[in-house]
Amino acid sequence: MRIGHGFDAHRFCTGDHVVIGGVRIVHDRGLEAHSDGDVLIHAVCDALLGAAGLGDIGRHFPDDDDRFKDIDSRLLLRRVRDALAERRLRVSNLDCTVVAQAPRMGPYIERMRTCLAEDMGVTPACVNVKATTTERMGYLGRGEGIAAHAVVLIVPF
Repeated sequence: MRIGHGFDAHRFCTGDHVVIGGVRIVHDRGLEAHSDGDVLIHAVCDALLGAAGLGDIGRHFPDDDDRFKDIDSRLLLRRVRDALAERRLRVSNLDCTVVAQAPRMGPYIERMRTCLAEDMGVTPACVNVKATTTERMGYLGRGEGIAAHAVVLIVPF
């Protein structure tokens, strides 16, 4: 068994939606990023890559590479899944947390679980997504952006 942890954060910018866990959520701002800014998927990718000893998302998908400009982060997650499969590793379970004052994540959690499970090739029962705020403390509490943590267990197959 191998365990990995991932973290990502993006600041808000001008926009009309955010993408979290592969789900488009209408919001009065967007997230500043080279890709689609999906902090949850980025944290999951980092957790998977870390567990496999393969570095981090920036090493595999650098933000100065135009091939990844505005890319759907679900495609990145599938590439990470494939890199693990090449090493005969698979996801056993994923637990992740989105940290944001707004928008509210609750209505979208199940769709996020489904997207993550599909992209990692596991059942939704292997994926847990939760959301929290920081009770208005710190940069996330002031509404400056959104962050996510992910912890994953991978096993050989």
